[in-house]
Amino acid sequence: MTDLNDETARRSLGERLREAREYLGLKQDEVAAYLKLPRTALTGIESGQRKVEAIELTRLARLYRQSVGYLTGEEEQARDLPPDVAHLARQAADLSQDDRQELARFADYLRTRAKSGQA
Repeated sequence: MTDLNDETARRSLGERLREAREYLGLKQDEVAAYLKLPRTALTGIESGQRKVEAIELTRLARLYRQSVGYLTGEEEQARDLPPDVAHLARQAADLSQDDRQELARFADYLRTRAKSGQA
């Protein structure tokens, strides 16, 4: 029974990794080069046929800007945000404080414009 659960978990992890890679528009070759693995190894990971080492999972989480817990299915995406909003939040986290404040002002502008029917 454990083998079946492990297989299911590997497939689920692989699917989340593939979705994260595709969402960011990365090719398998690019990610494999980043991990210093053959592309076939990444294909095996994404299909659930190859186990992922902890260091590989950590590097993938960093590259995909997701938590390891999200990739493994132990935690859901932050507050169940839509994927595009979660992606924006991850991108904003890397901005300086001044740039985040500017981004917040722009978001306020867009909300105001939408409410006034100018969109």
